[in-house]
Amino acid sequence: MPLNITQIDAFTDKPFAGNPAAVCLLPQARDASWMQAVAREMNLAETAFLVRHADAFQLRWFTPTVEVDLCGHATLASAHALWEEGQLAPDEQARFDTRSGRLTADRKRDWIEMDFPAKPEEQAAAPQGLAEGLGATPKYVGRNAFDYIVELDSEEAVRALRPNHSLLAKLPVRGVIVTSRGADYDFISRFFAPGSGIDEDPVTGSAHCCLGPFWRSRLNKTEFVAYQASARGGVVRVRLEGGRVLLSGQAVTVLRGTLMA
Repeated sequence: MPLNITQIDAFTDKPFAGNPAAVCLLPQARDASWMQAVAREMNLAETAFLVRHADAFQLRWFTPTVEVDLCGHATLASAHALWEEGQLAPDEQARFDTRSGRLTADRKRDWIEMDFPAKPEEQAAAPQGLAEGLGATPKYVGRNAFDYIVELDSEEAVRALRPNHSLLAKLPVRGVIVTSRGADYDFISRFFAPGSGIDEDPVTGSAHCCLGPFWRSRLNKTEFVAYQASARGGVVRVRLEGGRVLLSGQAVTVLRGTLMA
């Protein structure tokens, strides 16, 4: 049976920026190998699969090579698609059951606000290959459940990185978050995950579940406007409430198609 699949640029208000994700609403659950094959075919940072279940949607995320436990931009894209395609009423909350528990999304005028778990880091020794892979000397290194986080001295240093992805792919983590204070934003970041099949992710919502708590302790505030400084780039609003991180972004549909599988 043909299935609709939509490509959406997340964390941006214009096409061909932010982070692209594919969203596929399934009439019933499919096996992981099929979903992985579709994600490999789409060849985007993430492909999201949704199945309606009671008062929520089961949501799973796949890169071209692996299933992941948490993804911000594909959740944002999924919520955008559900409202745009009339699966949810305009004022209805989007609820998702995921490998990271129940996640929600609410429309806030032109923005979508998502409720995610905080993923704070702890200071860690820099593993072999991290500095060499980044081609930079860390000011600070930490690690959380998913990633290493590296602070550099300046925004210019973050923007100038040209990593050795082969070295970074050997690290035993999902990816590496690199961050610094920003000139026009509270902080900027980049995210490299070659071991997960993504050399550089354009805008990584889940990384901000670590970046929010990280910068709270340094800037002594709980609300931020952040920028991920990839080639495509994107803005993420971050608000901390207890052990949760509220991430806000915009999204735009760029492509609709039919999956013949």
